Amino acid sequence: MATATATAARLLIAALREAGVTHLFANFGSDHPAIIEALAQDRDEGITSPTVILCPHEYTALSAAHGYAAVTGRPQAVFVHTDVGTANLGGAVHNAARARVPVFIFAGLTPFTLEGELPGTRNTHINHLQDAPDQHALVRQYVKWSYDIRTGRNVPQLVHRALQIARSAPAGPVYLTGAREVLAEEVPAPATDLERWAPVARIPAPADIVRQLVEDLRAAHAPVVITTYLGRRQTAVAKLVEVVERLAVPVVEVNAEVLSFPHDHPLHLGDDPHPMVREADVIVALDTDGPWMPTVAQPRPDAKVYVINDDPLQERIPLWYTPADRIVRADSELVLDQILETTRDAAPAPGRDDRARRVGQRSARLRREWQELAQRDVEAAVLTPASVAQVLSELIDDDVVVLNEAISEAPAIWKHLPRRLAGTVFGNRGTSLGWSGGGALGVKLALRDRTVVSIVGDGTFFFGVPASSFWVADRYHLPVLTIVLDNGGWNATKRNLKRQHASMHADSSDRYWVNLQQSADLPGIAAGAGHAWGVTVTSFHALRAALSEGLAQVAAGRPAIVAVRLEPISQQQEETA
Repeated sequence: MATATATAARLLIAALREAGVTHLFANFGSDHPAIIEALAQDRDEGITSPTVILCPHEYTALSAAHGYAAVTGRPQAVFVHTDVGTANLGGAVHNAARARVPVFIFAGLTPFTLEGELPGTRNTHINHLQDAPDQHALVRQYVKWSYDIRTGRNVPQLVHRALQIARSAPAGPVYLTGAREVLAEEVPAPATDLERWAPVARIPAPADIVRQLVEDLRAAHAPVVITTYLGRRQTAVAKLVEVVERLAVPVVEVNAEVLSFPHDHPLHLGDDPHPMVREADVIVALDTDGPWMPTVAQPRPDAKVYVINDDPLQERIPLWYTPADRIVRADSELVLDQILETTRDAAPAPGRDDRARRVGQRSARLRREWQELAQRDVEAAVLTPASVAQVLSELIDDDVVVLNEAISEAPAIWKHLPRRLAGTVFGNRGTSLGWSGGGALGVKLALRDRTVVSIVGDGTFFFGVPASSFWVADRYHLPVLTIVLDNGGWNATKRNLKRQHASMHADSSDRYWVNLQQSADLPGIAAGAGHAWGVTVTSFHALRAALSEGLAQVAAGRPAIVAVRLEPISQQQEETA
């Protein structure tokens, strides 16, 4: 920096840059003049990082930062406007917390002076209206850390502390605020040593537990590994393959957020853990927050259960428990390294080959059943999630990255669109729908040379603020193919109603209040906001051509959308207003 002093705002931006933050997803407001001035001064001095990506809606901004972090593990920054911009983040904060992605969120606070006492003092009526008693309360339940800048003199330290906490396992979002007066404060630029702000070191498992785990797996008749997000660390996938091949242990991916195990591997037993939970004598819950649902299945009384996770007790979830013999706070990839080292020179376990053969036969049978299901729909020329996934699978290669936020139909996409390579599947671990609207942009930003396909439901499409996300896609040249499975409503809501009140009043009369009527021109929304190419498919015979053209448009640099009209889930008539 050219001078010995700088504004707190400029120190904030410089600290983010120093820490490796390359993108600033922003929706600026009246609290950000000093931030904007600092960015402009940087540009005048030839400093072009971090790149500013304007987002018309804050949900898009945080979802994009989430997507980028999911791919790279590197946190990016999101800048929003006081309490209202923070509120507009909405469920995106929940998503980032549940997915354990590191994100730095900054929001201004309304000015704290009224009569011109300091630069940045209140000068418009909205400064009064945005003075919330506890702005941090809007996000406190989900962020790992929140704080307010009270002086510019320690801004770099606050930024580095925030990112240190965000990156330390379990990772997550952090929230920092600052009022205009503080951001405009001219202060000495303190020196910081970035190497002294590293995240907490990754933790291996105790050696005696690893030895016992290996012994139990070697002696087991029906062991199983259940995982949901081991593949967040992509280098762990190949290690899991090596471990389970060495010990002949099947893997189940339950509610998969990422690819943790190649879908076509003969030791892969699909996405339903409950059959194996009932049979297994050793269960290893490895990076999963819901290895089974007790209302569906429970382990055998004599089964040994290991829970391994960087947050094995899910401490931020009030009601949660999985009784286990060993609950281990550890980095799962390091545990795999430990197992590989422990078994490196060991003789094959008794019965290993026989178990590998039995599991392989079971795996092949599962895949035949899935293939037959999809093929029936294809031969009948009907539009279903299975037939859409089947046709798409024939058009894309293994390097294409797929985002699966099809919600009630996500399992069908997972089964009929098999992926094999680490880092080629991403989903929303949180439950605030619409993540993929911005999330796909963050993934594409991190993987500029890869084709990105996002598969969503029509409800998810609306939740993702499509006018905002397609505008960003167009302005910043982030072409993604979005496939909308339009079943005319929120099927997850209908399914839960039927589980609890089957054949009762709502179910028997088709009064679910979930019907979106398939009346909106979804490609038209994308075209109007972001010049996207799009088409609505109503016939199976038009599907392949539409998907092929969508992929071609994306390859040429244009966002694309294919809306596929499925059988509607409800015909409920609207009530008069």
